[in-house]
Amino acid sequence: MAPAIRAGEGREPLPQDHPSAGRRLSTLARHLLPSSPRRTAAAEAATTTLESSPTMASQVSSVFAGIAQAPEDPILGVTVAYNKDPNPAKINLGVGAYRTEEGKPLVLNVVRRAEQMLINDPSRVKEYLPIVGLAEFNKLSAKLIFGADSPAIKENRVVTVQCLSGTGSLRVGGEFLARHYHERTICIPATTWGNHPKVFGLAGLTVRSYRYYDPATRGLDFKGLVEDLSSAPVGSIVLLHACAHNPTGVDPTIDQWEQIRQLMRSKSMLPFFDSAYQGFASGSLDKDAESVRMFVADGGELLMAQSYAKNMGLYGERVGALSVVCGSADVAVRVESQLKLVIRPMYSSPPLHGPSIVATILKDSEMYNEWTVELKAMADRIISMRQQLFDALKSRGTPGDWSHILKQIGMFTFTGLSSEQVAFMRQEYHIYMTSDGRISMAGLSTKTVPILADAIHAAVTQLK
Repeated sequence: MAPAIRAGEGREPLPQDHPSAGRRLSTLARHLLPSSPRRTAAAEAATTTLESSPTMASQVSSVFAGIAQAPEDPILGVTVAYNKDPNPAKINLGVGAYRTEEGKPLVLNVVRRAEQMLINDPSRVKEYLPIVGLAEFNKLSAKLIFGADSPAIKENRVVTVQCLSGTGSLRVGGEFLARHYHERTICIPATTWGNHPKVFGLAGLTVRSYRYYDPATRGLDFKGLVEDLSSAPVGSIVLLHACAHNPTGVDPTIDQWEQIRQLMRSKSMLPFFDSAYQGFASGSLDKDAESVRMFVADGGELLMAQSYAKNMGLYGERVGALSVVCGSADVAVRVESQLKLVIRPMYSSPPLHGPSIVATILKDSEMYNEWTVELKAMADRIISMRQQLFDALKSRGTPGDWSHILKQIGMFTFTGLSSEQVAFMRQEYHIYMTSDGRISMAGLSTKTVPILADAIHAAVTQLK
């Protein structure tokens, strides 16, 4: 015997022109319209409108009708324009993500292994993480950037909280400082990642710039940097790129880092490091952390924002960490309590999957070693692209000194091309980059280097 069908079960939805649907709309109209002993012509008209036009709300002017169309993000907008270009030979050098020689996104083998291990573990659940994130991930992240033998870690002076990649780490750190640090001025490089001023400004800090990049040499304006930091308010927060400066690819030498450290400590400035490329710049995790460890070694305090987007290829997982190196273990405990109060109303708690991948790799020596091999392979391919592009421009006799392509480090090269030359290359060669001439070396391949070299040569010789 077939089971009885309960009311409403097994029925198809009523079409909008069904009589029952019309009666429902009439009833709705009576409830919504002002009560009156007699139905007015207006009420009848409204009922008729509701019955005949269930999508009336879509025709009403929006309360947001006056909002202006926002401009595209200057970096992400490059990809938007690239995607709209139908030319099959187009090249995208604006994206800040690693690509293989074939131009494809790369998922590291060790990441796939770690994910499979997590999937195969029946004991794993999907419960909320604590506000500060995955404890094992936090501990391993601090060890990775500060070093296994860091005195700050041994003395329990480091508090680390998991955040939403590097951007989220910067934002949490910025809001914490706006609430609890006595000086609300943050000095950032005049040429820096476009999101930096927005992140810190919205966090409640006053953003001030210091000279960094010298267009004439396409290198570091160290004299200007020192002069500007010397004139900045005592106790200012100073944003420093740990390595592979974005967008210029220009880093201070070790000697210059030491001079920067001495100057900042003499003015009681607070370093805030942004580390998005550890291991991805030189191929060595320790080498790329040297600047940070210099500041930790002197016993002073600092903030550190880490991202695993580039060095583990976990772009979409949004995995990052914010560490605060404090003067004492007691202060670290209180700092952590206040970081929780920043995070809780912002996103409550961070995601689980990405940091679990990172922790799985970092805690296993065999997987860690496999990761360093893959990491160095990515760094070496980028270095190879630099050499190939330099050689291609040299062989064409392209006017100018292009040695900065070899001297700069990391994912990006600041070419020195003007916005007019960039526009020319987009129009004539369908090559996309940011208007300041920054190109992603990871977006190049042996096949596309000659095309880019031809475009640069044409732009430089035709538009001076």
